[in-house]
Amino acid sequence: MKKQPQAAKSKIGAYLELSKPRILSLVLVSTVIGFVMGSDSSISWIQLGWTLFGTGLTAAGAGALNHYFERNYDTLMERTKNRPIPAGILSPAETLLFGTVLVLIGSAILVMMINPLTGFLSILTAFLYNLVYTPLKRMTWLNTSIGSIPGALPPLGGWAAATGSLDSGAWILFAILYLWQHPHFYAIAWMCREDYSKAGFRMLPVLEPDGKRTMRQVFWHLFLLIPISVLPYISGMMGGVYAVGVLCLAFGFLASAVPLARSLTDSAALMLLKASVYYLPALLFLMIIDRTIS
Repeated sequence: MKKQPQAAKSKIGAYLELSKPRILSLVLVSTVIGFVMGSDSSISWIQLGWTLFGTGLTAAGAGALNHYFERNYDTLMERTKNRPIPAGILSPAETLLFGTVLVLIGSAILVMMINPLTGFLSILTAFLYNLVYTPLKRMTWLNTSIGSIPGALPPLGGWAAATGSLDSGAWILFAILYLWQHPHFYAIAWMCREDYSKAGFRMLPVLEPDGKRTMRQVFWHLFLLIPISVLPYISGMMGGVYAVGVLCLAFGFLASAVPLARSLTDSAALMLLKASVYYLPALLFLMIIDRTIS
């Protein structure tokens, strides 16, 4: 039997839960990736700090707003019924206020301390996440592909913070993050398909329980990720260390999906999910090593 998340024991814990710490950590890592790739040989640590502070507040606020918009559906699912609003720890009004304030403060910090482009990208991410992706989850299975757009914007924010603009290198990172998200979210959707069905979310594993189309989507995006991941080397942004390392990462990521295709079990989906979570920090570490050696 799956262990269900427990309700927060205090309001402070509830507000922390609203920020969705796991998603927030991935947002910050991908923002650092963009900042590192966009920077010259030297990195402005003060500028990076302000970027992460503003981005973190905005992302936390977006997570809180997602709690607000999905409050009625969270009560229907085992994995979310103990979230702050369904559990009665925080009211919808408190959640809405908290999320809105964080998004506004975070984006304002980015505009004032970094540049308007970075602030705009943070607002755009929160908008697309809550007002486009969230309602689409109950309309079409394509919500994953559309929702991967805001999920791929944080590295653009990092790049814009470092350079003040968006050029081809930034869009390569966007493509990497966009492709990466599909196996990541399809692994989650497979494990949570029963819950998603209860809430009326039109995820592909809910609509087609045999898993064939889900697996095609997973492998299609994993295969595309391999050549796209090498583009930073081909374009001259990264060196040979990155090229060798990223190929190992990409093929390892691909291999982690094979057990799921064979067994279609939750444990195999969890293996793919873990591989996806490790992929981003490993990619960042690889970029830093390559920059250090080069």
